Amino acid sequence: MRCLLVIALLATAAAADPLSPGSIGLLVGGDSGTGADAKVIGYGYNVGLMAAWQPMNTDHHLGWAVRWATMFGGFYNGSAAQIESTLRTVHMDFTAGVRYRPWADPSRYLTLRGGVEMLRTNEPLPPQMHRSFVGGIGELGFEQYAGPVLFDVDLRYGLVGSEPSNLGLFIGVSLKGP
Repeated sequence: MRCLLVIALLATAAAADPLSPGSIGLLVGGDSGTGADAKVIGYGYNVGLMAAWQPMNTDHHLGWAVRWATMFGGFYNGSAAQIESTLRTVHMDFTAGVRYRPWADPSRYLTLRGGVEMLRTNEPLPPQMHRSFVGGIGELGFEQYAGPVLFDVDLRYGLVGSEPSNLGLFIGVSLKGP
């Protein structure tokens, strides 16, 4: 009995493993204008870089995250492309949000982020005939850790409250970091 008492007093609770809080990687995806902007900017691709900070332990089901992304894109079949057949874009965004793990597996997370996005095009976009835009952005996603790699799938709606609005599906591959 004494042995059990000594073991119980000396035993410590198992500590949760911390997940790597940082990641940096590539982001690719398809994007399209929505509503009236669908005809103006058309549809296209984006390729870029992203970096995230999302500190969390494996025993927590809820955590926070911040992410920055810069993407370069080309849009086709839009009426705004007057000089070239492709409308060239640069997107920069900064988002903050939550990560939620509804499963027992500590390597899969659902994400919900919101933030601000800046968009620059190579040609003026009607009706305002501007080339630079700033607006809100919202993202809903899924993240999967696989060894030293973090895979992302995000559905993004951009430039909320501003023109032009767009909807895109993006895939990210990042290396985990300290």
